[in-house]
Amino acid sequence: MVKWLDGQKNSNGIVVSSRIRLARNLEESYFPQKMDDKDAEKVIEQVKNAVINSNSVLSKDLDFFKVSNIDLLNRDILVEKHIISNGLLEKPEKSALLLSKDEKISIMINEEDHIRLQVLNPGLSLEDSWDLCSKIDDILEENLKYAFDERLGYITSCPTNVGTGLRASVMVHLPALVLTKYINKVLQAVSQVGLTVRGLYGEGSDVMGNLFQISNQTTLGETEEEIIKKLKNIVIQIVQKEVAAREKILSANRIHVEDKIFRSLGILQSSRVITSKEAMNLISNVRMGIDMDIISNIDMTTINNLIIATQPANIQKYAGKELSSLERDIKRAELIREKLNS
Repeated sequence: MVKWLDGQKNSNGIVVSSRIRLARNLEESYFPQKMDDKDAEKVIEQVKNAVINSNSVLSKDLDFFKVSNIDLLNRDILVEKHIISNGLLEKPEKSALLLSKDEKISIMINEEDHIRLQVLNPGLSLEDSWDLCSKIDDILEENLKYAFDERLGYITSCPTNVGTGLRASVMVHLPALVLTKYINKVLQAVSQVGLTVRGLYGEGSDVMGNLFQISNQTTLGETEEEIIKKLKNIVIQIVQKEVAAREKILSANRIHVEDKIFRSLGILQSSRVITSKEAMNLISNVRMGIDMDIISNIDMTTINNLIIATQPANIQKYAGKELSSLERDIKRAELIREKLNS
């Protein structure tokens, strides 16, 4: 179960999730790329104590983990669940994690920056996510001295994050825009207004299951509220275009759309071997079918959780052992049958 995906509160289910991430660094400390083990441990203790010793509910809700103490499989599972980045795993002996019990809040320590504070929520919930993220940031800043410049804003390891240090992103499911071949025009329009589009796992990842992550490119020269408002307005427009595309394909050839959706469901419910790529494409079709009220006996939370549960590390966790590629494909099919036929 992916805890932060539990529950759906968006329009049409097209928006899967919203994420707010803040990059922060401590004054008078080397950036993580230049730190030795002693420097890294000092930063870890400072950030940990800022949370644990605070007088907020956060001190009881967040659990602390040294990355080096997390086994390799569970590290990969955390990445697949979008709780941490691959960057946090590059130097496990120098990095750590604070994670809320509902997995919506994560504070990565010594990733690219000293602090990567992240809040994840289902649906189009940018304002709620920002409000929570800002409150946590304030708690940290009460006990930590951030690297900050009056003219530039928050100082970060990468110049593209200087300023607010804010990355706001929304994961959207756009199968109809892909089917109608209108997706490239939408993505070009998005890039022209200063936003960027990536795959399921962010920068450098492929688009799978018609899932796209849309986020801001610039962090300097705009306030946090302006960045969020701009992203939300663009996402709402994209949702409207996806809805229009779905109406178009239904009116043009409803029987073929229904056939595609129910064939996908049938394969998922019956297959004995299925690759990750095939599963994601079929799950995408079923997810669209649920959104369009073509499928009524499967809830959205179940299908959303399959997006993550069918990834390689999660499949091995389900199996309870390390698996070969073929064994993963067999076990993936078993898991999907179990979830969809229960």
